[in-house]
Amino acid sequence: MLLPAEKDLRATLARFAQVRIEHDVRPTGTTSLALEDVTRALCALTGTTTVEDALREADALLDRCRTERLGAAKGTATLAA
Repeated sequence: MLLPAEKDLRATLARFAQVRIEHDVRPTGTTSLALEDVTRALCALTGTTTVEDALREADALLDRCRTERLGAAKGTATLAA
């Protein structure tokens, strides 16, 4: 599986949160469709089939990005020393 770009994953998660709140506060046909669309996008980005799995996988992918970023920073610091 290709890993999504961190910025794309973060943007999709932010959109999911926004739409989920809108739908929970004031559910309409429009918010329902928006929630379905962003859920489908999140599942596609994470290679999962349920929103629960997508959110879990997104957390794992973001942890991986953070770890890689920290590792790269340490490597750069070591080279500079």
